[in-house]
Amino acid sequence: MLASLQRRMFWAGTALLPSVPGSSAIAAPAGQPCPHTGQPCGWQINFQPAASPVMENIEDFHRLLVWIITATSLFVLVLLLWIMVRYNRRANPAPSKTEHNTLLEIVWTIVPVIVLVIIAIPSFKLLYYEADIPKPDLTIEAIGKQWFWSYKYPTQNLQFDSLGLSDADALKRNEPRLLGVDNIIVVPVNKVVKMVTTGADVIHSWTIPAFGVKMDAVPGRLNETWFKATETGTFYGQCSELCGARHAFMPIEVKVVSQTDFDSWLAGAKKKFAAIDGKTRLAALTQ
Repeated sequence: MLASLQRRMFWAGTALLPSVPGSSAIAAPAGQPCPHTGQPCGWQINFQPAASPVMENIEDFHRLLVWIITATSLFVLVLLLWIMVRYNRRANPAPSKTEHNTLLEIVWTIVPVIVLVIIAIPSFKLLYYEADIPKPDLTIEAIGKQWFWSYKYPTQNLQFDSLGLSDADALKRNEPRLLGVDNIIVVPVNKVVKMVTTGADVIHSWTIPAFGVKMDAVPGRLNETWFKATETGTFYGQCSELCGARHAFMPIEVKVVSQTDFDSWLAGAKKKFAAIDGKTRLAALTQ
């Protein structure tokens, strides 16, 4: 009975997904393990596994908030039940006419302030940690366009466009639907990568959940963020700012490899995209 109910809930949820801007199909069937840590999975109720120090700190802060929220909710529930039992009309036919209780008012003012301070200190530390970019080993510029991303490796003199795959191409390449792209960003593992974002038309947002990175790409403005991938693999994200009709078809795919593999990819990418640029210039000249 429970399994049947779970299946119905699963299919009802997947039926609603196309109507949600920026949502993607479930990457792994219900009940099966996630095929990769860098993408969403069926029945997932928590964050994707952290793959960067920033995301690890975000998860630690999240756990603190969960404990505080749970304790507060249970405390309020106990108070409500106690009041319902102790002060209902049957148990307390002559209600108290007390209007003020100075001690109680002081307590319910000071305790929330203390809780907010407990939350504020790690919150500010986390914000500072995210904003204070270490010395980068690699810089990548991400330019949001309707509806794809353009990437530049300025030091390596490399530039290319990255478009989302169609359903047919995603199936051929064994990529998750609405998350795979034709040209993948490649970065070396355990290296600090500085991301510089901007928009060419409207506001976009470059987001990789497993890295704890979400930075708006605003036309006429350069925003900066960073990550350091601590494990190899492929990680996925999407534009997280409503940017137009094809907002849901603007994915991000990052492949984390060893330094040796990154150097090999970089050499091949320079030849590949230089040839593409050459063909584009030739076509423009012959028109």
